[in-house]
Amino acid sequence: MRIIAELPHPEFKISILNMNQKFIVKIEKGTLEQSYKIPEMDLTEGVNSVFELLDEEFLKTVSARFAEMGKDFRESYYRYNY
Repeated sequence: MRIIAELPHPEFKISILNMNQKFIVKIEKGTLEQSYKIPEMDLTEGVNSVFELLDEEFLKTVSARFAEMGKDFRESYYRYNY
């Protein structure tokens, strides 16, 4: 697996990796991570197509999902520790 691109974003760390004829989009925020695997053959323009997939609407849902993930983890942590 190798990193082929990193996209600047004020809220997340976005990395695009390549492994086994797949692009892997890894988005990190703090201790949380989301990843998306896309077969290379599904994208006509290679990594440039991956950049197009990461539009503002998609990144808004990623942000909302991180908020939910954080909430879920905090609730679980609280149940475990208290």
